[in-house]
Amino acid sequence: MGHKVLFTASTYSHIRNFHLPYLKLFGDAGWRVRVACGGGEMDLPGADAVLHVPFRKTMTALGNLRAAARLRRDIRAEGYDLVITHTSLAAFFTRLALLGLKGRPTVINMVHGYLFDNRTGGLKRRILLTAERLTAPVTDLVLTMNREDYEIACKYKLGRRVENVPGVGVDFAKLDGDRRQAAAALRRELGIAPEAFVLFYAAELSGRKSQPVLIRAMERLPRRAVLVLAGAGAEERRCRRLARELGVEDRVIFPGHVSDVPLWYAMADAVAPSSRSEGLPFNVMEAMYRGLPVVASAVKGHTDLIDHGETGLLYPYGDHVACAEAVARLMEDPVLAHALGENAREQVVRYDLGPVGELVFDRYLSCVEQAEPVTR
Repeated sequence: MGHKVLFTASTYSHIRNFHLPYLKLFGDAGWRVRVACGGGEMDLPGADAVLHVPFRKTMTALGNLRAAARLRRDIRAEGYDLVITHTSLAAFFTRLALLGLKGRPTVINMVHGYLFDNRTGGLKRRILLTAERLTAPVTDLVLTMNREDYEIACKYKLGRRVENVPGVGVDFAKLDGDRRQAAAALRRELGIAPEAFVLFYAAELSGRKSQPVLIRAMERLPRRAVLVLAGAGAEERRCRRLARELGVEDRVIFPGHVSDVPLWYAMADAVAPSSRSEGLPFNVMEAMYRGLPVVASAVKGHTDLIDHGETGLLYPYGDHVACAEAVARLMEDPVLAHALGENAREQVVRYDLGPVGELVFDRYLSCVEQAEPVTR
């Protein structure tokens, strides 16, 4: 019988957006591939079987303990050789399910950005760090994507081994092509004037993504600045209300979830990710590849990709005044904006799915080969 691997994540969409190439690589190598995830169900090409595990977004929800119990039963029954965990919540409860399990599989935790960093204080940091330390004994390999997460994982020994990789790879080829006509049509459809300077940010409307920083920045920018916030989430109502209160609702567009993201990049003049923390964000890498200048919060993930003044502009997290000043620089200096975009494109190609996919898949396989014997 061939080897068996289990991928776990909080949502189907996470697996579909980031890991389908790896499901295929395992399948092509003769592995049986199974996925355990929650959220809205989606087709997952490359998965031989999918276990629906209804994770709850709140870590303390009892439903997550039931999810862990279900995973433990599945892992016992299936006899996996390798379990690869993704997303903080699913990664914790998957590894919690493995604590004390005799004959457990090799476990890799791929960190898409710890939800804490060196600036997180108080109870939140203690809880999240304790969760990682509790499950470290069953974590054979931690794969981080940015310098700060790597340092955290090493400092607190959050796995038997810790390595840093350049993300999971971006399929840049899908971004190629001339979309200028379609982009102009999209601008007209949205009621955006040809002379407008369009800022674009596609992300869940959540507290961590911090879209209010951008909305507040709009109040300080010339009227030809337009902000497009693609996505949906719990903070949408608050964001819309803030735009009304500041009198910029006519210049802030909420198109909801968008599917053809490359078209929206083609419509934009710059991207403006404002989040509190990241792993190694796809949206920034995709924008850089399209040659768009990036104005981003100076947080982990962003600082790993952007060299301030060379491949983009950074501002202190949460500082809407500094954000507005950075955007204004781009609006006033098209030569600078173009240079930043060109430099960014040259630098970001190192994160292409081809070479990165080979590297990450090699780390997956080598972890199984190097795994220390586990008591049977």
